Amino acid sequence: MALIKSISGIRGTIGGKADEALTPIDIVKYSAAFGSWVIEKTGNKKIIIGRDGRISGDMVRSLVCSTLQALGIQVIDLGLSTTPTVEMAVKMENAGGGIIITASHNPKEWNALKLLNHLGEFISGADGEVVLQKGNDADFVFADVNKLGSVSFDESFMDKHIDAILDHPLVDKEAIAAKNYKIVVDGINSTGATFVPYLLNKLGVQDVIVINEEVTGKFNHNPEPLPENLNEISNTVVKQKADLGIVVDPDVDRLCFVNEDGSMFGEEYSLVAIADYILGHKKGNTVSNMSSTRALKDITLKHGGEYFASAVGEVNVVNKMKEVNAVIGGEGNGGIIVPELHYGRDALIGIGLFLTHLAKFGKSITELRRKYPDYFMSKNKIELQDGIDVKQIFEGIKLKYKKQPINTDDGLKIEFDNEWVHLRTSNTEPIIRIYAESTSETTANNIAKKIMMDISELMKEAHAK
Repeated sequence: MALIKSISGIRGTIGGKADEALTPIDIVKYSAAFGSWVIEKTGNKKIIIGRDGRISGDMVRSLVCSTLQALGIQVIDLGLSTTPTVEMAVKMENAGGGIIITASHNPKEWNALKLLNHLGEFISGADGEVVLQKGNDADFVFADVNKLGSVSFDESFMDKHIDAILDHPLVDKEAIAAKNYKIVVDGINSTGATFVPYLLNKLGVQDVIVINEEVTGKFNHNPEPLPENLNEISNTVVKQKADLGIVVDPDVDRLCFVNEDGSMFGEEYSLVAIADYILGHKKGNTVSNMSSTRALKDITLKHGGEYFASAVGEVNVVNKMKEVNAVIGGEGNGGIIVPELHYGRDALIGIGLFLTHLAKFGKSITELRRKYPDYFMSKNKIELQDGIDVKQIFEGIKLKYKKQPINTDDGLKIEFDNEWVHLRTSNTEPIIRIYAESTSETTANNIAKKIMMDISELMKEAHAK
C-alpha cells in the first residue's frame, strides 16, 4: 500500500517496501526533512514528540528521536501521550515544532508522523509540500559528532494539560463532582485509558469504569469511534447502570458519548452540545467542516452567532476559525476545538465542557440529546481501486447531478431539498468517503446508497475502457 502524504501527515502501514508503506527508511527520511524544515523556518532546534499506544509506536519513536538528534536538535519526548497534549507542549516549551506518532483512528497496522509548527498546530499544505520535497530530494545535512542533539523525557505534560482544562472558566469541577456521576470509559488500548480516567478523577468523578484499559496497541475493536464499533461500551453502560459512557480514539482528539440506555449520543452532536454550552455564555461564531451536521448551524443561529463551513481537515477548520474569530469549532467526527486553550482537536477539554453542561442541565444525557435538532447522517466509504482516476469519477457524478446545487471546494457536496451528500477522498486512507444527511434516517441512507451505486458504475466503466 502506498504511503499517504497529506495535511494529516505521513501515514502508512508498518512493514513492506520503502515508499510503499511506513518503513524505517521512510520514517528517517521524513523525520529528517521535517527537522531540517523546522530549523530553516524558525531557527529553533527544539522539537516535542509524543506517541499513542500503538504496537509500532516505540519503534517509530526510536527512529524519530535518533534522526532528529542526528540533525543537532533538542528532542523533548513526552512518551505515551495524546495529540492535544503534544500540541499544547509545543507552545508551552516554545519549541520549533512537534511530531505526534499516531495514525489516529486507523487500525493497529497503521502509524503516522503528524507534523506540528511552532504554534502547536498542523503545518499548512504549502509547508507540507516543502517537507515532502525535502524528503524526496534528501535535502538535509546531519550534524557532526560535536554538534549532535539530545533527547530528554518529560512526562509532566499530562498534568499541565489537565491543569489548563481545570482552569478554563467554563469548566466547573464543583458542579460535576456534585452529580456523583458513574462513567464508563473505552480506552481502546491506548493513551485514552490513562488520560481520560485521570481527568475524570480531577473533575471529581470517582466512579470510573475503564474497558480496554491495557495500553498494548492491540485494539480490542476497530478504533474509529463509530456506533458499529461501540457495542462493548454500550452494553457495559447498561449493565453497570452508569450515567454515561465516554469514547475517544487512540490519540484522544476525537470524542463521543454513550447515553445511559446504551444508545449513542451521536459523535456529530459532541460538538453541537459543547457549542450550545459555550454560546450560552459567550456570543460568537462557529465553524465546522462541510461533512459535519447542519445542527451546529441551527444552534449557532439560535444563539445569535454566524456559522461558517470549511474544507475537511483540522488545519482548514483552524484557518477558518481564525478568519472569522470563532469561539468554538471542530469536526463532526467528534473533534472539538476550543481556541482559548489551543487550536487543535481536544477530547479532554471536550469532556470537561460537556460534563459541566450536563451537570448544569440537571437531567440525563438522553434528555440533553433531545434538546437538539434531529438530523441523521449516513457515513460510508468506498475503497479506491488501483489506477482509478478520482477526478474522472467526480466529473461523472457532477454531470449526473448537474441540476442540483454543487459545491466543489472540497470534493463534491450536492444539495437536495432538505438533504445533502458530500463526496471526498480521504486524507488518511485510500478511500472515497460518502456522507449524507437528512431529517430522515432512511432518506440519508438511501441517498448515500444511490451515490455509492453511481460511483461503482463509473468505476466499472473506467475499468472497461
